[in-house]
Amino acid sequence: MSHQHNPLQGASWMLGAGLAFAMVNSMAQYLSVMLQLPSTTVALIQYFIALVAIFPWLHSLGLRRALQTKHFGMHCLRVFLSVIGIQLWLWALAYPVPIWQGIALLMTSPLFATVGSGLFLKENVGPARWAATLTGFCGAMIILEPWSDAFNWASLLPVGAAFFWACYSLMVKRMSSHDSPTTIVVYLLLLITPFNLFLAVPDFTLPSGGLTWLLLLGAGLLTALAQWAIAKAYAVADASFVQPFDHAKLPLNVLAGWVVFGWVPPGRLWLGAAIIILSVAFITQWENKRAATIKRQPA
Repeated sequence: MSHQHNPLQGASWMLGAGLAFAMVNSMAQYLSVMLQLPSTTVALIQYFIALVAIFPWLHSLGLRRALQTKHFGMHCLRVFLSVIGIQLWLWALAYPVPIWQGIALLMTSPLFATVGSGLFLKENVGPARWAATLTGFCGAMIILEPWSDAFNWASLLPVGAAFFWACYSLMVKRMSSHDSPTTIVVYLLLLITPFNLFLAVPDFTLPSGGLTWLLLLGAGLLTALAQWAIAKAYAVADASFVQPFDHAKLPLNVLAGWVVFGWVPPGRLWLGAAIIILSVAFITQWENKRAATIKRQPA
């Protein structure tokens, strides 16, 4: 093992990241819904502030060395997929799709990744993982309720974000055999702003008012903090231990949505979310076992 496994620190960093993201989501939604700032403008300024805040950390990673790659085009495509996911997510928040619904549907991202790994990376997914994936999507349908009169097509925006982030994670999986994790992180953070700028130009609105800038600054700094906390969590504890703590983002976002907007989720949220979480947990466990088996096999 490349690092010492410290469960308490790992869990604390991951929960801290979840809390920071919950606060970011509420701030972004308040900026779009209450202060009428276009979601593309929010994304541009939020991630630019995050880049400035995290730059000293990027520099400490060895920026010049990290930028050396033979796959610049692949990095551009990967980050573009991530940016589309970000834009769809912030569009959903601006609509507004309630945070509790959006976050629960974002949890389908690993399910899309499982489908993609079978179809595009030609991995042997197997009947058990296909069954778990199908079950997870059934959980998403319980939350969406597309058969009800109250269904709104905007509810599919978080599902779209989950799909694009799954595509992004599949590309990371593929590129990690060529480039270091540092290179992957550095290109993500450096390329996000130019892509966000391109998408923000048509509707760009210069923010005005102290509260607007305070919320944008807070969202940017907390985004940087959350990214750093996730990196710290994986650095101090095993990934298989840390990953389940990511699911705490659901209750944290439900709490934030209730505090800021007074949204109370219906009972079907918890049923659907439980099905998604159990499906993702099963798939994660299955992949960890498979990775351990491959590692034990003689070269």
